[in-house]
Amino acid sequence: MTNQRTILIVEDSPSLAMTAQAHLEPLGHTVLIVGDGKAAWEALNSRPIDCVLLDLKLPDMDGITILEELRTRPAPPAVIVITANASLTTAVRAVRSGAFDYLVKPFAPARLITTVEIALNSTSLRREVETLRRTVERAEFGDFIGRSIPMQGVYRIIEAAAQSTASVFITGESGTGKELAAEALHRSSNRKARPLVVLNCGAIPRDLLESTIFGHVRGAFTGATADQEGAAARSDGGTLFLDELGEMDIQLQTKLLRFIQTGTYQRVGDPAMRRADIRFIAAPNRDPAEAIRDGRLREDLFYRLNVVPIRMPPLRERGEDIVLIARRFLKQFAEAENKPFTGFAPEVEARFLAYAWPGNVRQLQNVVRNVVVLHTGQIATLDMLPPLEGGVVAQREAQAASLAPVTPLPADAEAIIPLAAMERRYIERAIEACGGNLQDAARRLGISPSTIYRKKEGWAKSDGS
Repeated sequence: MTNQRTILIVEDSPSLAMTAQAHLEPLGHTVLIVGDGKAAWEALNSRPIDCVLLDLKLPDMDGITILEELRTRPAPPAVIVITANASLTTAVRAVRSGAFDYLVKPFAPARLITTVEIALNSTSLRREVETLRRTVERAEFGDFIGRSIPMQGVYRIIEAAAQSTASVFITGESGTGKELAAEALHRSSNRKARPLVVLNCGAIPRDLLESTIFGHVRGAFTGATADQEGAAARSDGGTLFLDELGEMDIQLQTKLLRFIQTGTYQRVGDPAMRRADIRFIAAPNRDPAEAIRDGRLREDLFYRLNVVPIRMPPLRERGEDIVLIARRFLKQFAEAENKPFTGFAPEVEARFLAYAWPGNVRQLQNVVRNVVVLHTGQIATLDMLPPLEGGVVAQREAQAASLAPVTPLPADAEAIIPLAAMERRYIERAIEACGGNLQDAARRLGISPSTIYRKKEGWAKSDGS
């Protein structure tokens, strides 16, 4: 059985239209019939249509008018023209105007079925390709900037998980945009009309964190002079994002786990149970496995929250996204500071791509803002860049330069070592200088990452023998 599609027959001959309908409906399709152009527009604007069988001679308009307008729409249906005129001129005009194919009255049932099925399959494939292209080429999502493959993966997970109530656990280095991911999830969900409440567990004193989350009643503790609602009440119906979860006291994590499991909680000092409907998003400030081993994160809480995991890639893995983000920051800060900057010199963008960005997007933002605040001009040049970690923007180049020489050239035959051993030392030294980033080391060595992987496998076998 073919996947059900919707076919619209625009034909002023009821007998011909009903005959076509009788041949197509047994294939599992929904077949609609209209007799003029006005009714055709109403049908096309009221529901998705996958294929149109279009008579060129309608009582109220020329079918070519409909054909040409449909061609301008996004993801248009396939149009098969029906004509009583077998002339090549009519067929060519229709195809040039966007028709997929044409049928000449009277047409055989087999010809009708074959033409419609091919048109439907072609339309389905074209729409899938267009959807994929839009996804791959998508350079913005929410407040994110970036078209790199790692970010496309993040976008797809957010879109897929947005309408769910499942908890989300976002990991990634500091400055990679974990809060932006939480905001994108909330704005894409059916909870967007309700609040997104953000709590940084590491920024709130531990003795106040329980009250901040659950609220308190007057007299619950010294300084509690009035009843106070907490984040649980404020985010009811919405989303609660718990950042730096590992900084939460382990006993409070127990109460949080119970809240997530039951949807009920108690304000500090209040015996009454309250209920809240909340979508939970959490992010750690350290590796979750390490936090669990150190007793800073409850393992059961982690698994309860880690239903949908999202890993935010570090900036160094995002390639050309670095330049896209830097350009956006430059435009934003230039407008805010009333500066004339319009772009970066090519060598600046090259340095940005070469640098490791240990502080990720937040560090890049600060660098660009420093340039705009302290300098003026249309093009940001190398001499305007501030010192970064390690003293210079070209830290990565300096590290790579320090690779040579690995060992001095042999002065005599006794000092000669096997070339394979020399190669291994150099590659391992390169990986170390690039902070363990094998892809970066491969790029600087002028070889593919797969080459290094194969050599490492060979070394491991050799070491084990």
